[in-house]
Amino acid sequence: MTVRMALLGAGRIGKVHAQAISGNHDAELVSVTDALPEAASAITAQHGGEVRTLDEVAAADDVDAVITCTPTNTHADLIEKFTRLGKAVFCEKPIDLNIERVRDCLKVVKDHNGRLMLGFNRRFDPHFSAVQREISNGRIGAVEQVTITSRDPGLPPADYIAVSGGMFRDMTIHDFDMARFLLGEEITTVQATASVLVDPEVEKLGDFDTATTILVTASGKQCTILNSRRATYGYDQRIEVHGAKGMLSAENHRPVSIEVADQNGFSKPPLHDFFMTRYTAAYEAEIAAFVATVRDGIAPSPSAEDGLMALALAEAALKSVAEQRVVQVSEVL
Repeated sequence: MTVRMALLGAGRIGKVHAQAISGNHDAELVSVTDALPEAASAITAQHGGEVRTLDEVAAADDVDAVITCTPTNTHADLIEKFTRLGKAVFCEKPIDLNIERVRDCLKVVKDHNGRLMLGFNRRFDPHFSAVQREISNGRIGAVEQVTITSRDPGLPPADYIAVSGGMFRDMTIHDFDMARFLLGEEITTVQATASVLVDPEVEKLGDFDTATTILVTASGKQCTILNSRRATYGYDQRIEVHGAKGMLSAENHRPVSIEVADQNGFSKPPLHDFFMTRYTAAYEAEIAAFVATVRDGIAPSPSAEDGLMALALAEAALKSVAEQRVVQVSEVL
């Protein structure tokens, strides 16, 4: 079975998913929809399919699934719309910036036996997923501590920051999902501190650019997340997992993995400088997993519930920063 897909949103992440769909033998890009038809046309010219309006996609009988890459404030409505039409839905995170709205959306998905997969692509990174696999295989025994380092090369544009929902809901939300993925237990408490150290303009926009978060599970497992919007040396993406029998780590990656030794010492090429190049393989594997979900009836993962829990951790972190205390996750759920 070839899974016929409609792409909603022709921005930068839409382009990434279009590339992944066109490279998958079990998937077909049927249509592309965007508020700017010329942006949609650019994708169809490269990857096939036709430009359609949202209403045309909804009425189409040649679409099995939709890939939602539209602005966050449209996600929940689109999930509900296409779930009611019987289509499988892949949606970029988050479902919404409001937990109650997410709950309402998930109820619609449940009531209609919908299939909803969330775009937490880092679970599909070959290196990070290998770490989780070794944890599951018992290689390092019971997990005790996780450290996640996630630093961007630079700030996003101010107009993006203003509508993003803030650092915890936009950036750290990926790390919250990764923490749950690696800890293997639900997180019960969150303690966070956040600052503006990169650009004073960020504070005017009501956001932060530097944060440290500590997560703890009921059994006492710990995860520390280090975030910054400024890494002068490139896109800094590392994880370390310490367990009863040893330690696992996934280091940074470079477009070219070589080391040069000369009279000046040892040197390596720069790191990736953008998430779309660092996580190319992850995006391909993510779409492949969604295709399998639709084709084979596999339960979607990351699931709608994973999306809710990651947002809840973001809300708990924000509450912790505002009130300068440890927050129980149950306070925001």
